[in-house]
Amino acid sequence: MRIIAGEWRGRKLVAPKGDATRPTADRTRETLFSMLTSRLGDFDGLRVADLFAGSGALGLEALSRGAAHCLFVEQDRAALDAIRSNIAAFDAREKTTIEAGSVLHLRAASEPYDVLLIDPPYRTGAGAVALDRLLRLGWIGPATWIAVETAATETVTVQGLETEVERRIGKGKLTLLRLEPDRTDPDTPPG
Repeated sequence: MRIIAGEWRGRKLVAPKGDATRPTADRTRETLFSMLTSRLGDFDGLRVADLFAGSGALGLEALSRGAAHCLFVEQDRAALDAIRSNIAAFDAREKTTIEAGSVLHLRAASEPYDVLLIDPPYRTGAGAVALDRLLRLGWIGPATWIAVETAATETVTVQGLETEVERRIGKGKLTLLRLEPDRTDPDTPPG
């Protein structure tokens, strides 16, 4: 695994030991960031959260492309070790925060994130459960882009969010989501 573009392009990433995590393939990451860049323009100054972070490859790719800060959330010990190792190797401590624990136990956000990168275990439904919770806890605002990687046969459905685009890549699928248009008006009560 390598960083695809930006400041750290071509630098190798450490993957977690064991088989508890499934790192996002370089090809899938390249497609995901192409999809996001075509909508965002660039990552300059953005606040990003890499949830179910694994090696941290998604968040580190965003930082390499100019994101201001990335929160990594992961509960697996080997994955946390890999994230810490990658952050140290890229000298990115000042731009990162690591939350050791379950995405499903996160607290309310002080303000919405610009980008949520979510790569839960396939076929668990954990991504939709996490998104429902994060939506209620203020992690998602009108400008937030959400990217979820799932198995190709899975669909991500969360009340209050709409699918912008889905793209199959091998055995996986990338889904970009946004707040539903009526949820972006602060005077409109939720669902």
